[in-house]
Amino acid sequence: MVEIAMLVIMATLLVAMIVLYRRGRGEPKYPATPERGSVHVTGVSPRPDAEGEQFVTITGNLAGPSVPDQVVYGRFVWDVNSWPAIGEEIPVVYPAGKPDRWQIAR
Repeated sequence: MVEIAMLVIMATLLVAMIVLYRRGRGEPKYPATPERGSVHVTGVSPRPDAEGEQFVTITGNLAGPSVPDQVVYGRFVWDVNSWPAIGEEIPVVYPAGKPDRWQIAR
């Protein structure tokens, strides 16, 4: 009885490993092609007195090829010596159709 149970467990594990192996291979079904746009900064957190890199929260209007104008915000690590300012245009990238997932274009 124990031998049959061990055989069933081993067969189940083998099938699971084969399924996981096959799932990880090949091209992704929906490749994300990033779009480039810009964020016009309308709000920024105050510059801290500390030195080096600090967290900044940016609010702005994102505009890109498929997004005419959408209000977005995000929190980033930023060098205090080049702190963003209201009115600045920041180049960004985001997945097509998902402007809420924007990132700073480096």
